[in-house]
Amino acid sequence: MMSFAKTDMGHQCHGACQRLGRHCHDTAFATVVLHGGYMEAGDEGRRTVEAGHVLIHHAYESHLDCFSQKGAELLVLPVPTDNGLPLFGTTTDPEGLLRTARSSLPDAWHHLTETWSSSEQRHQDWPDLLAECLRQDADLSLRQWAENMGLRPESVSRGFQRAYGSSPKAFRASSRARLAMQRLCGTRQSFCDIAASLGFADQAHMSRAVVTLTGSTPSHWRQSASSSPAS
Repeated sequence: MMSFAKTDMGHQCHGACQRLGRHCHDTAFATVVLHGGYMEAGDEGRRTVEAGHVLIHHAYESHLDCFSQKGAELLVLPVPTDNGLPLFGTTTDPEGLLRTARSSLPDAWHHLTETWSSSEQRHQDWPDLLAECLRQDADLSLRQWAENMGLRPESVSRGFQRAYGSSPKAFRASSRARLAMQRLCGTRQSFCDIAASLGFADQAHMSRAVVTLTGSTPSHWRQSASSSPAS
């Protein structure tokens, strides 16, 4: 089972050129960049962010972070699971958010939603194109993809590992497990049908993948979704 990185809420500072290897959080949170910047390579792509940018992280997403020569000053806020905001955007009042957060993190989140503008900015190099294909196609042949792009398969594996901190195989497995969990919680589709539609060998294969990612079984997630007020 994957171990989870601690999510420290509130004001954070990171040093120049600091690198945080790929890690997974089991809680949802928003990161507001106050000063400086960094590059994040996550399950939903790579983005280079600077002051005023905001990243929304869903629970059980993984990413690595490479901070700039100026380091970065951040504000981390708890996020409701049903927040509805896209993954990336900007805020017009980062300093106001910090002031509000010093007295109330939930109020700071509410203030963020009022000052939010969405954006689609992300990297579009070949590792990012491959990441998108791995998310979309459970049967993707890495060798065939590399040949179609005019790249050597072994170079693709090494380059993707450098860019995302994960092998293509592990990235695809994690993405598929997260998608399975979302369907378990968001639909009434049978476990067998979910497994088949996502390219798992069988229901047991899907169950192992979900437990590896989250520490809990598909039955647990289905029951939790059924008993939540929002269901």
